[in-house]
Amino acid sequence: MDVILTKVIRVDPLNPDLNKIKVCCEAAHRGAIFVFPTETVYGLGAYAFDEEAVKRIFIAKGRPIDNPLIVHIANARQLEEVVDEIPETLNKLLRSVWPSPLTVILRKRPSVPRVVTAGLETVAVRMPAHPVALKLIECVGPVAAPSANISGRPSPTTSHHVLIDMYGRVDIILDAGDTFFGVESTIVDLTSTPPKLLRPGPIPVEKLREILGTEIEVPPVARGLCESGRALAPGMKYRHYAPQTKLIVAECQNYQRIDLCAEQLAEIIGRQYVDKGMKVVVIASKETKHIYESRGIKTLVIGSRNNLYEIAKNLFTVLREVDRLGVDLAVAEGFEEYGIGLAIMNRLRKASGYNIIRI
Repeated sequence: MDVILTKVIRVDPLNPDLNKIKVCCEAAHRGAIFVFPTETVYGLGAYAFDEEAVKRIFIAKGRPIDNPLIVHIANARQLEEVVDEIPETLNKLLRSVWPSPLTVILRKRPSVPRVVTAGLETVAVRMPAHPVALKLIECVGPVAAPSANISGRPSPTTSHHVLIDMYGRVDIILDAGDTFFGVESTIVDLTSTPPKLLRPGPIPVEKLREILGTEIEVPPVARGLCESGRALAPGMKYRHYAPQTKLIVAECQNYQRIDLCAEQLAEIIGRQYVDKGMKVVVIASKETKHIYESRGIKTLVIGSRNNLYEIAKNLFTVLREVDRLGVDLAVAEGFEEYGIGLAIMNRLRKASGYNIIRI
């Protein structure tokens, strides 16, 4: 692809200058593609009804065309532009939970370009909880956007990540510093009965059950145990989130005794890799890093097991850091699959290419 002269605009994440937002908005109406912050990760956006601009997103990312995009909205009127008629009870429910890191799958309007939905009759839609994103989308209209990274790589949670991946590939970058959650939105399919979790995220499945007042199906693809034959939403097909370094995920049978798991893992790493001359780093929790370091194994600390949201926020930064270290192998500790822990394990399993050992 041709190199683009990218304009970087720094904006206050809480109180954005509307004149700066207007620059991006007007460019979007002329067919520009742009990077913008959300509360989850940075997005790579285009006006959702500009089919040619949306096609540029796929080129900039190197994204397969059969991988659908999320349409980001800022108000109820924009929801009506994107989705087919929905029951008033569901409409009220969405208004009560949005803006938030929740994406829902609904029937699309015929006017939504097929390139946005990968030819599906459904559309993924959400209202982001970020002042910059909301002001921008209010001005542009519905925005189709995946994460703003090269396809298959870890998602960008800082402006530095965005500059590395997208400078020279997009027209505008809105730089608002670090994102809040650090993993992509929760996606639930509301066209199925019962509703089906397609991608775990910051809103846990336990909370979704409370919000929707019904059971939520959690298929293996949502746990990151396999790929989907056809992607109904982002993150279901193809390898995602991956560092260039080989990654193994070490899952513990009993996380209540993570110390014992770490001891066994350190022994395995030493015997099978370090003793054979390989350079290895362990993506470890604060609670276990000393176990590896006492055996001379390098660690990258991802956070405390007492705060899984901290671990989620650091996840993609740590996966990118692995490549900077120049090691032969990275081994990531696993985490319990409750709350946002399910999202963490989904990302780790996919990042490893399902290269998993169980201890």
